[in-house]
Amino acid sequence: MNLKQVYKLVLFAFLIPILSSCFEVVEEISMRNDGTGDVVLTINLSQSKTKVASVMLLDSVQGYKVPSKQKIQQELNEAVTYLKKSKGISNVKSTSDFNNYIATVSFSFKDVSDINNITRNILTQQKIKATNTSSYTFNKATKTFLRKYQPLNTAKTEFNKLKSKDKAVFNGATYTSIYRFESLVTSTSNPASNVSKSKKAVMLKSNIMDLINGKTNVSNQILLSK
Repeated sequence: MNLKQVYKLVLFAFLIPILSSCFEVVEEISMRNDGTGDVVLTINLSQSKTKVASVMLLDSVQGYKVPSKQKIQQELNEAVTYLKKSKGISNVKSTSDFNNYIATVSFSFKDVSDINNITRNILTQQKIKATNTSSYTFNKATKTFLRKYQPLNTAKTEFNKLKSKDKAVFNGATYTSIYRFESLVTSTSNPASNVSKSKKAVMLKSNIMDLINGKTNVSNQILLSK
């Protein structure tokens, strides 16, 4: 998923333009050997919680309308409703912590490719321009998990249209992908990825600015033991 897709799923993103501190986007995928699995998407604004709390008391900041907690919860509920109707998706849940400003959406899938359909449909419905092409596959026969990621030049172009104060929001912001497996990881293709001590998880942490500017690629081919 690209960053706009993750924001839309978690639906906490409309607070981001009014911040000036760090935030974190975390994507966790747990794969089982039969091809099924679970996803947890998180947007964590806890490092900015004091400022967010202050901003939430206002009507607007820097030309952006500040949503109420009720509105945020409503949008989050709508995301859950959409996911529940999506093919191959089940066990949809969401959490919203308005003390620390952390929101999550979690769900299970029959095939990891089901995620590709969800994000593509959401982009189409919301008329959001894609910032990259991204997809997931899992080959049960070869025990290969593949995440393909290709940034689009339009992402940097659109980013450059933002005002300087809006660009600054992304300084220090991070995107972390964590993939967990039942079998041992034997190799990964992305040199920036880290394999856990248990050999059953792979983490890749990226600076969001580097993703926007095309300096970082989060593609990864992960081979598992047979």
